[in-house]
Amino acid sequence: MAEQSEPAADPPGGRPPGVAAVARAWAKAVTGTSYLPLTQEQLEAFLGDLTVRLVTALRAEPFTIRVGYQVGSDLVAAHIASAEGLGRTIEVLDLRLLRDLDIDDPDMPDRMARLLGGIATGYTRALRDRTLDEQETIRRAALVAREQAEIALRESEARYRHRATHDPLTDLPNRSLFTQRLDDVFSTTGRTGGDGRRLGVCFVDLDGFKIVNDTLGHHIGDLLLVSVAERLRRGVGEHLVARIGGDEFVILVADTTCTDDVLKVAEAALAAIGEPVVVDGHELTVTASIGIVERTVAGTTPSEVMRAADVTLHWAKSAGKGRWALFDPVRNDHQLARYALSAAMPAALDRGEFFLDYQPLVALAGGALLGVEALVRWRHPTMGVLGPDRFISLAEDSGLIVRLGSWVLAEACREARRWLDRSANAPFVSVNLAVRQVNDLGLVRYVTEVLADTRLPADRLQLEITESALMSTADGPVRTLRELADLGVRIAIDDFGTGYSNLSYLRSLPVQELKLAGKFVEGLRAPAGTDRTDESILLTLVTLAHTLRLTVTAEGVETAGQAERLRAIGCDAAQGWHFGRPGPADGITERLG
Repeated sequence: MAEQSEPAADPPGGRPPGVAAVARAWAKAVTGTSYLPLTQEQLEAFLGDLTVRLVTALRAEPFTIRVGYQVGSDLVAAHIASAEGLGRTIEVLDLRLLRDLDIDDPDMPDRMARLLGGIATGYTRALRDRTLDEQETIRRAALVAREQAEIALRESEARYRHRATHDPLTDLPNRSLFTQRLDDVFSTTGRTGGDGRRLGVCFVDLDGFKIVNDTLGHHIGDLLLVSVAERLRRGVGEHLVARIGGDEFVILVADTTCTDDVLKVAEAALAAIGEPVVVDGHELTVTASIGIVERTVAGTTPSEVMRAADVTLHWAKSAGKGRWALFDPVRNDHQLARYALSAAMPAALDRGEFFLDYQPLVALAGGALLGVEALVRWRHPTMGVLGPDRFISLAEDSGLIVRLGSWVLAEACREARRWLDRSANAPFVSVNLAVRQVNDLGLVRYVTEVLADTRLPADRLQLEITESALMSTADGPVRTLRELADLGVRIAIDDFGTGYSNLSYLRSLPVQELKLAGKFVEGLRAPAGTDRTDESILLTLVTLAHTLRLTVTAEGVETAGQAERLRAIGCDAAQGWHFGRPGPADGITERLG
């Protein structure tokens, strides 16, 4: 056997040189092969200790591989317990241990091979023993679990039988019991003939409860629900409080004499819920929204009462939360009508129930017809002709506005082409764009296709947008307008003065026309010289707009006096009943002669 070289002196830390490098490489190799409940620093320290033991074993006389067995076992105990982890361990030690610790004794490679074999053997034995132990633990746990399941089943059956009508978390009556009690009110009224009997229902929903679950966990959320349930029970006295699901509660106020009776209960519920509470060390404050229904029992049903309470709860939520709302049959009927209109719109568009009227835009100097604004109408089969104020907002909410707006654009361009074929002095056509349309990525392509299909020159089309469609952080709408302007399409700002009225912002937009809101023009009805406020505002707006090289059109002009005063302050064009009410396309055709 070759003479063994003297080991190098320990570094200041007490370990042979190179140990840290081996440990670092070893740790990097096994990280990710299995779950390791150690920090990187702890892992490197642990593997460094093993490295020292292996180096010591290599140099020991007589040589033995027992240390290899123990190192393999220790690796499994430290949760480095996967085939990949063993493989990477053998690979790193084989490549790095002798090299990094500068061990060049000719006997060392053979010792190293045997030591690695010992590590593999110890690793395999430890993994086998752990597997057997786990299997035994699982077997015993299965027996215990089966026994516990049988006990739990018996207990569950028992609980299901003094608790079928109560919420298991809060111990409040559940939906089943509440429904039964509500039905009892109606059935008792029917037997006794008490048509004058009244009742009230408060539908309670916690505001922002999901945030509690998401940030603090469902355990805290459950404890909060228990606290709210207890406070509600104390706060509303003898009235039935039930939890009907999630963070929703309902209070039954039977035999009310008037609406005030249930309003007092709702106020008490809000006050009780709003009290700060400490839940598992967390100080929490929660609010609630309440939908209230109070009515006579006769003439309604339990399901109608609950539907009304649910609708009213949404009113309270939309009004800002932390409050109650009282059911209003007029508002409810209005919402039902709006829903019916919204639902009918797609089919109405397919059936051709929509049509366009056109209102003239006239030059104030000379009275020439410059353009027309296309205004959409709905010829409803039962409600008659509906103006845009009845359905445009519904189309925007439902998303149908893009399809409806596309139809309006195409129809208006076709009509404008017919006028142009009749007269070279035909007016341009102005079409309103909704916010969704301006944000539609396909708008430029569609406008291009419509102009091509109708053979309408681009400068005979004007698109009107509101200020709100532009006042956003996104640059998409502005980029869309620039592309449209590059095609030659005219761009106008509609109802200027009702929004931000940011004239300086218009400098960066491809806008040709400013349409002043009719509220300014309305002030010109008073005789000249009585109140010049609106006239001064208009003069300022017109002057600034002209400075920006914008054409100014005044909306809502209804009298000759208004028209003359607008002409005097320099306004370019106007529209309104004084110049013509919206009407069919034939009326414009007749004006062309």
